[in-house]
Amino acid sequence: MLNVDYALLFSVSLILRYGVSLWPYSGEGKPPMHGDYEAQRHWQEITINLPLDQWYNHTQDNDLLYWGLDYPPLTAYHSYLVGQVAHRVNSSFTELHQSRGIESPDHKLFMRLSVIVADLLILFPAIRFFCGSSLSATALLLAIYPGLILIDHGHFQYNGISLGLFVISVAAVIRNCDVLGSIAFCLALNYKQMELYHALPFFFYLLGKCLHQPSFLRKISKLFVIGVSVIGTFVAVWLPFFLAGPYTTLQVVRRIFPVDRGLYEDKVANFWCTIDIIFKLKQNLDTSQIGLLCIAATLLLSLPSNLHVLRYPTPRNFVMSLLNTSLVFFLFSFHVHEKTILLVAIPAILATSVLDKKSAFQRYWLPWFLILTVFSMVPLLVKDGLLLPTIASTVFFCIMYGNLDQMVSTSSSPLNERMSSPLPVEPNSFWIQLLGFSQVVSLCGACLLTLLHEVYPPPARYPYLWPTLICAYSSLHFLLFLLAFHVIQFSSGVTVSISKKKL
Repeated sequence: MLNVDYALLFSVSLILRYGVSLWPYSGEGKPPMHGDYEAQRHWQEITINLPLDQWYNHTQDNDLLYWGLDYPPLTAYHSYLVGQVAHRVNSSFTELHQSRGIESPDHKLFMRLSVIVADLLILFPAIRFFCGSSLSATALLLAIYPGLILIDHGHFQYNGISLGLFVISVAAVIRNCDVLGSIAFCLALNYKQMELYHALPFFFYLLGKCLHQPSFLRKISKLFVIGVSVIGTFVAVWLPFFLAGPYTTLQVVRRIFPVDRGLYEDKVANFWCTIDIIFKLKQNLDTSQIGLLCIAATLLLSLPSNLHVLRYPTPRNFVMSLLNTSLVFFLFSFHVHEKTILLVAIPAILATSVLDKKSAFQRYWLPWFLILTVFSMVPLLVKDGLLLPTIASTVFFCIMYGNLDQMVSTSSSPLNERMSSPLPVEPNSFWIQLLGFSQVVSLCGACLLTLLHEVYPPPARYPYLWPTLICAYSSLHFLLFLLAFHVIQFSSGVTVSISKKKL
């Protein structure tokens, strides 16, 4: 049941989403390819007009060079459902070939509403399911995090679906509903393949839970049940393509893992893009060598966090492993988009449910990190004409974050807490003061780079100077955060479980 606190929170969140949706979207007024908005519309056009065995294949009616489907089957099914609704609202929205590049106000309204409906049906219930009946800092931050709002409701995507399923899966396995969690995560993975960022922690956490069962029979039976649920979910999602034949199935796999598309797209704030400024990796190594280097670095750097959660499968270690592994994947894996930083930001917010609210993580590291995730996407958001909503939503987020204690009750009797005498507070240590000072200096630097990006044209010799500097600045910060988050995971701390929260 939705209480008043959640109703108010989701209402504010919807207002934020609607406000951002009034601004331009990716590729608006930029033919012939337009942008992600047109990609999502085109997938609706393809899926409702062509048979399933042509959705991922290059044919006369499906030019894969024009925004060909490159996400797993669940995205295609979602495009089909939205396309059917679009066709009934106005057939011109999805008319084969003739609807390319459509930018009418009616169509924009329909597309924007389709994302809001997706959040209402999946993301918001996921937040409620994860956080329980009492409004928490985690719920508030998930609902108003500007990065997700700007990308889904400004730039235009449906990340709220896969991330909502991911949040449900995390909540389920922490509550020991491992089959439900496994199914939900498989659905998230079959909606967007980037959910592989979270796959290793799920595997090691569930394996660790199996290995910690009291008897060998219970170990095997639990592993068997989880395995059957995973395989069954994949078979159910992929069955139409299996029935269409092996060529169609393999073509889907080839489309969702485009190894020929390069190390990264545009300027992304990861390790490889940053060192490419100096070492020119793409000029000195071929694609296969770069791919092997990415795989080796990603798996090697992911191991410590995941082996830790295998040995100590607690909710705290699991959520921190999700954060650390996804950040490793963002920094070191192959073909990274700037938008995939969202897959790191959501686990970072979930970590507030398993760490002390007065810890350095929640007071300093988390707000610093979340603001930098938005800053790292500034070149993309500016290109889309979304700078003003980016600044406004980030400032609003900072204000809300700074007043979390006043908005989120942590006491069963807040009236008594207010009437009691305040306890003496120890002054911050030197290291905490240094951390706070570093945070302020860092964010001032981000503001300065954003200002220069807007008001000072780059030299003709270096047309991508500001996006490159923003990329490198953000990447160096993310490397620092990666180290800090690993220290937090491996340090001793109170293990907080959400499994006992009132539903």
